Amino acid sequence: MQPQDLGAYRSVSAVALSPDASTLAFVVTAVDLPANRYRSRIWLVPADGSQPPRPLTAGDGSDGSPAWSPDGRTLAFTSDRGIGDGGKHTLHLVPVGGPGETVTLATGPESFGSLRWSPDGTRLAYTQRARSADEQITDVKARPPRRITRFYTRLDAENWTLGRPRHVWVVPTDGSLAPVDLTPGDAEFDGPDWLPDGTGVVCSGKAHDGWDLDLASHLWHIGLDGTRRQITQGALGAGSAAVSPDGRTVAFVGADRPDIDPQNQRLGLVPTDGGAHRWLDTGLDRTWGAYPSPGAPAWLDGAHLLAPVEDRGNVHLYRVPVDGGPIRLAVGGERCVVAFHAAGDAIGVSLATVDRPAEAAVVRGDDERQLSHVGASFVAVANPVTPERFTAGDHDIDVWVFLPHGFDPARATSYPALVNIHGGPFTQYGNRFFDEAQVQAGAGYVVILSNPRGGSGRDTAWGRAIAGPKSSLLPGTGWGSVDADDIHTVVDATLARYPAVDPARVGVMGGSYGGYLTSWLVAHGDRFRAACSERAVNNLLTLEWTSDIATAFRSEIGVTHLDDPGEYLRMSPITYVRDIHTPLLIIHSEDDLRCPISQAEELFVAMRLLGKEVEFLRFPGESHELTRSGSPVHRRQRFELLLEFFGRHLGPAA
Repeated sequence: MQPQDLGAYRSVSAVALSPDASTLAFVVTAVDLPANRYRSRIWLVPADGSQPPRPLTAGDGSDGSPAWSPDGRTLAFTSDRGIGDGGKHTLHLVPVGGPGETVTLATGPESFGSLRWSPDGTRLAYTQRARSADEQITDVKARPPRRITRFYTRLDAENWTLGRPRHVWVVPTDGSLAPVDLTPGDAEFDGPDWLPDGTGVVCSGKAHDGWDLDLASHLWHIGLDGTRRQITQGALGAGSAAVSPDGRTVAFVGADRPDIDPQNQRLGLVPTDGGAHRWLDTGLDRTWGAYPSPGAPAWLDGAHLLAPVEDRGNVHLYRVPVDGGPIRLAVGGERCVVAFHAAGDAIGVSLATVDRPAEAAVVRGDDERQLSHVGASFVAVANPVTPERFTAGDHDIDVWVFLPHGFDPARATSYPALVNIHGGPFTQYGNRFFDEAQVQAGAGYVVILSNPRGGSGRDTAWGRAIAGPKSSLLPGTGWGSVDADDIHTVVDATLARYPAVDPARVGVMGGSYGGYLTSWLVAHGDRFRAACSERAVNNLLTLEWTSDIATAFRSEIGVTHLDDPGEYLRMSPITYVRDIHTPLLIIHSEDDLRCPISQAEELFVAMRLLGKEVEFLRFPGESHELTRSGSPVHRRQRFELLLEFFGRHLGPAA
């Protein structure tokens, strides 16, 4: 894969099965490099594969979030097709399999999400940010000052959420009335699911006093009459609500100690009327809060749930009995479930593998049928490589090695290598298509990916291994400890396995926490010939008051930066900047709120002042998500600049 091949990329994201499980709707997302934007359309295909897929929507916009009406005759979807007309996002209904035209149900300056039809099909619930009167003043210099009384008032890639909280709305599907905001006020709510009698919804929300301090989130009953009642109680982080068919129980994903991070999320139940929650004893010590989320748990019937789980680089679906008994793998294999939706006896899925973008499929029991091949043209152009997978060290670290096409194992120390470190830290590399590894392998590098301790996809002890040693729950050894050891173990194992890799030409790179660990590694040794630290955490102390999630890092470190600033500095790469001797490329987005660009500036200023070899690339107009959802042109330029930098320092690729 070459940087310009990004323009050929196609994949399937959201999926939705019709109520009778006869038809699958799915979203195809494409990269439009000339226009420097992403485009998406909704397609339909018979679930039995009897006919090829056909596009349902068309145009230059991006359509998504398909949701079937209960009778299966209408599909709701979102679009940005009104962006060119006063900046409006739109919500539509389109008839399926019968006469009629697309109807615009609602418009607004903010995007729509989480579409849910009421059981009788007369209403549609959704989420959308509500703008305060101040936020609607177009002349920014005329707006009054923002009054801030709590934390978490901004969000990366969203900017200010103060004055723009996410609310739950309801609109009649006959278009007879304007949408109604069910959750007015300053609090945020998300993920509505209807009660079976249609009198209201259950959703997650941060609406209790002090949520920004205790970090708890709860489930709420929101009536169509505007009543609001908290369902869950106590110190709890709860989200992804799913109401049982009889309306008596709500399934959710969460944890008892939201102030402790990271930890495996669990699958729970709580009475809809409120009361004590209970965790399902699944017997599987993995996180049930997969990231990115393929969707909330789904009720298959009144006795079983379908829910996603991260497991050693995979994202699987499990069938879970709510009253005990063994869980059963519903969708497994060496791959990742990107999205899913169940109806009848079928499960619609979007499935990605390590060398193929996601495609649509339907699973019925042991029978699985792939229904789309939207990525075929991209695969033909990019010619992705399939990595070799193995485990390394005493801790059985999962490793993926991408060998360039034509790799010759008999050539003595001919190939340079690039070690990639994932972000999080509580995330995982895995069996889903990763364009960065493919581009690096396409340039002739041996590319090394791994899941060191501190990440997700493993048991609780694995994820807590790098928690702060002063944490009150399952303390670990802190960032920059066993995680760094594991990277060295992975490199040692790769060099032993592939003698054709030149140990003197190994580079390292990573983003976010991966950028942190890159900065840490080059400040604690000279093993790597060159490094790229991207959107990194370089100073944990200053991050704790400048990030959009400032004060949240206390949940990982175990103490506040006020009580023990030394603990933050002890784990910060900037503290050891004098020991960096490796040529370093720093990449950062200027609009990054998660790890503000000051994190990059601190490291650059220090290294430049000390006369060290450093380069700094600043991407304008981009957030923390540059590598995943940044502008296609910037993503291509980033690929090219990375290859140019490592080409200079690691020698020409083989």
